[in-house]
Amino acid sequence: MKVLGHKIELLTGLLLHDGTMAGLQELRFPEEKPLLRGQDATELENSDTFLLAVDTDWKEHDIETPYGLLHVVIRGSPKGNRPAILTYHDVGLNHKLCFNTFFNFEDMQEITKHFVVCHVDAPGQQVGASQFPQGYQFPSMEQLAAMLPSVVQHFGFKYVIGIGVGAGAYVLAKFALIFPDLVEGLVLINIDPNGKGWIDWAATKVSTVRLEWVGGRVGRGGASRPSHWLRLGPQLSSLTSTLPDTVLSHLFRQEELVSNTELVQSYRQQIGNVVNQANLQLFWNMYNSRRDLDINRPGTVPNAKTLRCPVMLVVGDNAPAEEGVVECNSKLDPTTTTFLKMADSGGLPQVTQPGKLTEAFKYFLQGMGYMPSASMTRLARSRTSSLTSASSVDGSRPQACTHSESSEGLGQVNHTMEVSC
Repeated sequence: MKVLGHKIELLTGLLLHDGTMAGLQELRFPEEKPLLRGQDATELENSDTFLLAVDTDWKEHDIETPYGLLHVVIRGSPKGNRPAILTYHDVGLNHKLCFNTFFNFEDMQEITKHFVVCHVDAPGQQVGASQFPQGYQFPSMEQLAAMLPSVVQHFGFKYVIGIGVGAGAYVLAKFALIFPDLVEGLVLINIDPNGKGWIDWAATKVSTVRLEWVGGRVGRGGASRPSHWLRLGPQLSSLTSTLPDTVLSHLFRQEELVSNTELVQSYRQQIGNVVNQANLQLFWNMYNSRRDLDINRPGTVPNAKTLRCPVMLVVGDNAPAEEGVVECNSKLDPTTTTFLKMADSGGLPQVTQPGKLTEAFKYFLQGMGYMPSASMTRLARSRTSSLTSASSVDGSRPQACTHSESSEGLGQVNHTMEVSC
C-alpha cells in the first residue's frame, strides 16, 4: 500500500525543518503486507571497509540486456509478494564502494533479512571489469534504465524498491518513469534532475584546480611579479585534473574535500585503483550529457509526468547535490514524497551516517506497509509529528499545523518527524 508522504530532516538525529512541533504522537502504519516468519537470510558480517566485507552469501550474475551485459550481485531469493531491494551506485563508484558500509551496518540486517537484495553495477564499473574496446558506445542514461527490466525478469521479481545514489538515482528515477509497474518505492540519494550544459561542465573542470597566490616573486630580468598573479597548485599541471579528482568534486563539496581528508583520500585511492579508468570515463561522459529528468509536480503543467510510487529524497547538508535534490523535491507529489536532509553529513550520507539513514529507511518501508513491528532504536524513543498542508502544488513550502489525533484517516497529508539521538 502506498500511503502518506513524509518530509524528514536530520539534525544530530532528525530535525524538524518546517513549522512547529506539537503533541507527542504515535503514528500507526498499515499492516496490509505482513512479513512471513522463519525466512531470515544469513546476516552479513559487519565491516567498515570498502572491499574487505565478507561476500560469501552473495552470488554474481552477468545478465543479458538489450544494451549489453549487466553485472549484478544478489543475496537471498524472492519472498512471496515482497519486492526486492535493488541498488544502483553513483558514477565513479560500484556497488561495493557505494553501498558496503550501509548494507553491512548492524541495524540494516533487520531489514535485509526480510528482503532479497540486488546490487546492480553500471556497465564496466564492477571490480575487475575488462576495458571496453575502442569505439564502444556506452549506453545512454535512458538505456541504462531500460536495462533493468531484464534484471527484474531474470530473477522473477514482481517489483522492486530502488535505492540509488547520484547517477544511480537518476537511472532509477528514469526506470520508474518508463516502467512504473515494476517500482514500488524509491530512495534517491543526491539526485540531480537537471541536465548539464557546457557551462556546468566547464565549471566542474575549473573547480577541481587548486590555485595559489604568488606574491613578490622575482621574474626574468629581476622584475617582481605582481602579487595578484596565480599559479597552479603543485599537484596539478593543467586546467584539467585527473579523473579521480574530477569524480571527487562530484561526490564531495569543497569544504568536505578539505575537512574530511581521511575519507576523501580513501575514496581517491579506491576510485583510481578499483574502477577501470577508461570505462569510468565513458560513464562519466554519458552522465554529464544527460537530459533533464522529465518530471513536474501534478497540477503545475498539463499532463505532468511524475513518479507514481512513494519516494524518499536524501541529501547531506554539505553535499554538492543539495540544490538539485531540493529542486527535485519541488517537482514531486508532496503527498507521496519524503525529504530527508541529513545534518552533519556530506556527499555520501550512506557512508558517513548509515545508522540515521537506516532508521529513516525503516520508516519508509513501514509507510508502505512492510515491517510493521520493526524496532525503532532511535525514532521510537522520541517521536513527534507535525502535519502540513498538502495543497502546495505551486511548489511553495506549506505552512505547518498541529494535530493531536490519531493518524488514521488523515487523508493526503505530509508528516514531519523529529528525534534527538
